[in-house]
Amino acid sequence: MRKKYTLLLISLFLITTAGLTQTVTPKRVKVFLDCSNTWCDETFIRTEINIIDFVIDRISADIHLLITSQETGSAGQQFQLLFIHQQPIRKTDTLRFETKPLATAATIREQLVKHIQIGLIGAIAKSGFAEEISIQTKVNNSTSPTKNNGNQNTKDKWNYWNFRAGMDGSFNSDQNYSSRNLGGRFSANRITNDLKILFNFSGNDNRNRFSIDEDVIKVKNNSFLFLHQLAKSINSHWSLGYEIAANRNTFNNIRSLWYFSPGIEYNIYPYSSVNSKLLTIRYGADIRHNRYFDTSIFNKKSEYQSGHNLSVYLSLNQKWGSVSTGFYYRNYFNNWKQMNISFNSYVEIRLNGSLSFYVYAYPTIVRDQIFLPKGEASSDDILSRRRQLQTNYFMYMGAGFTYRFGTILNNFINPRFNSGGAAFYFN
Repeated sequence: MRKKYTLLLISLFLITTAGLTQTVTPKRVKVFLDCSNTWCDETFIRTEINIIDFVIDRISADIHLLITSQETGSAGQQFQLLFIHQQPIRKTDTLRFETKPLATAATIREQLVKHIQIGLIGAIAKSGFAEEISIQTKVNNSTSPTKNNGNQNTKDKWNYWNFRAGMDGSFNSDQNYSSRNLGGRFSANRITNDLKILFNFSGNDNRNRFSIDEDVIKVKNNSFLFLHQLAKSINSHWSLGYEIAANRNTFNNIRSLWYFSPGIEYNIYPYSSVNSKLLTIRYGADIRHNRYFDTSIFNKKSEYQSGHNLSVYLSLNQKWGSVSTGFYYRNYFNNWKQMNISFNSYVEIRLNGSLSFYVYAYPTIVRDQIFLPKGEASSDDILSRRRQLQTNYFMYMGAGFTYRFGTILNNFINPRFNSGGAAFYFN
């Protein structure tokens, strides 16, 4: 009997010891990196974070990492990172950070990698790779930006105004054709949570020369645009504002145009969720004064017009894909047949882990070309696009799909033979 008890105790000891010494095999976290709304340096991200598996199948991923961005009032960017845990427990974690206006691509990608690492710490620790994580939580007081300010708002010597200026030009030619284009632009913007003020100036001068046999056709077009916009927040869903514009455009027979349009906008979702979803409805009235280079088709050299406009805009960035679509309608009060209806849509849907589908369309119904010059267009006008021609519509659309099969892993980086080669000779 004693011998049986001895054998039983030895067996229990061996079983317990085996359980205590059993090694847990780490399982790498699978992450689907989704940067469909913004640019990410995916090569850098995969190089700097190699403790996980990046996969190209969102269905099989443990975490769907959706990264979106919006421009801030200082001309920087606000990034939003959604860590959508798909297994074993469904939940979503959110991180946000902002970049400086003049931040380089290298600085932005380093900030992005840092916040991705922060968001993945919990999942990596639970996967058995906790020993590979290093964390620093000590702040150097001498360099801490909050040493003297505490939680107070940062004072800005520019009072949140942001300015941009730029110029560009291009030239191309061959034996039968030459083109020169010069452009300039300037903007002054002030954007806070309560008030948005925009001023934009732009100008363009374009010259083209066509040689047909012994004939030479010269086409000169120039344009100038001033745009001012103000939007005032009422609450998280409503806002009021107005737009003022001045325009000169030789192509459209516009010697001068002055435009004023007050309006009101309602967002179905809170404005704070702009990175993920936005659905706005805006209505406004407008008044304008047009002066023309040539007498218009309605025998006008100048005229006042009043009307109204309605627009609806939807933007969604979700793990199943993205949607960006809008509808715009306007007409003149003195003739409701003189209207313009336009749509713009881009939809990309990931049907499953292997198949994705996208479609885009930009149709416009045109019934408001009151600025067209009187008289028939010459063949030179038509061929050289010297002036705007009458049309009842504009249309641009397309669609496509992508099907992927094979390995789901996307960890490896190999930049060899990335430039030059046969691609240069066959372009």
